[in-house]
Amino acid sequence: MTADHEDHEHHKHPRLERLEEAAIAAEMESGHPEDTVAEAKRGVIRRVARMTAGFLLVGLGLVLLVLPGPGLIVIASGLLILSVDVPFAARMLEKVRARLPADEHGNVPKRVIFGGLAVTVVAVSASVWWTFLR
Repeated sequence: MTADHEDHEHHKHPRLERLEEAAIAAEMESGHPEDTVAEAKRGVIRRVARMTAGFLLVGLGLVLLVLPGPGLIVIASGLLILSVDVPFAARMLEKVRARLPADEHGNVPKRVIFGGLAVTVVAVSASVWWTFLR
């Protein structure tokens, strides 16, 4: 460990230190226990990244419910990512999937996905043209 890194470690806020220690302890006691603190830190970082991506996708999906685009599909994608770490997301995902058009196997048809994406691209392109290029 470098002197600069050690110096930075000593200047952490006490609450942040306690939060980090608690997150690492929880990660080490979770369903897939890690052998080292470094592995536990990586696990916490992966979990935070997954949750951030999931919440961002759910937020984008909510915006796309109002704007043209595949809002329910994006919300379902975000909930799918969140369901790994957040139990209520799996229950919400089932409710959202029930509202999506599905084929006989329960899969969303590709035409629905690509159609929604096409509508989004056309709407965003038209908005950019109308706002900046006309």
